[in-house]
Amino acid sequence: MKLADTTWPDVGDHLDDDPVALVPLGSTEQHGPHLPEGTDHFIAEAFARAACDRTDAIVTPTIPIGMSRHHRQFPGTLSASPAAFRAYVESITRSIADQGIRRVVYVNAHGGNVDHLREVGHTLRNDEVCYAIEWMWNESIPDLIEEAFENPGPHGGPKETALIQHLHPDLVHEDRIDWARDEGLVEVEASVGRVHGARTFYDSIDNTASGVLGDQTQASAEIGERLFEAASDELVALVEWLADQPFDDLVPHEFVRGRDASDR
Repeated sequence: MKLADTTWPDVGDHLDDDPVALVPLGSTEQHGPHLPEGTDHFIAEAFARAACDRTDAIVTPTIPIGMSRHHRQFPGTLSASPAAFRAYVESITRSIADQGIRRVVYVNAHGGNVDHLREVGHTLRNDEVCYAIEWMWNESIPDLIEEAFENPGPHGGPKETALIQHLHPDLVHEDRIDWARDEGLVEVEASVGRVHGARTFYDSIDNTASGVLGDQTQASAEIGERLFEAASDELVALVEWLADQPFDDLVPHEFVRGRDASDR
């Protein structure tokens, strides 16, 4: 069920089924000269809606702006502060829990959001408000991504390019893909931006002039369709698994008390 498209009496009837809530999140930030600024939240919304169509989950409206301070030098990038982002997501999730929904999946498509979503989820679980977990599409199908691309790249690379070619082909500047690759960082090694074990970079422009990583020329709409279908299957499986979990099994365990030495 798509929450924004539904009337309150119909939402109320659906709540009786104890559904999982899907909250799509992404970013509004640069994705190179060839992809739209909304790449991440377009992807997150597509996955959440696809899973909603195949399960009893409720999907909320998309949160389109996340943590993107590291892309600030590129025009159009918007970002929340860490504290404001966490507080906003937490307050929305508490509002979801007020409806009686106790299981939430953050359908996330932006790496900069991950740590903050985990922190929010941890807080909500400790408070036994609800069980909220973060799902990242590319982490659900690593073998397929490795098979599809020699240089996938973590940002604006061929995996995101392929998905947008599949989902929103009219928004991809195909004539700029070579530009993205040639002025980007094609091979992302663990040593990039590190000196004597320290990470010396803070912003993406420190490593890539075009703002992106990986080889975008390896992407295609056909590969994007394969990725989308495979990751959608994983999200559906996650929703079905979570719906089957008793809530008491999802809250924190009791404090572990030590045993007497005589018990050993």
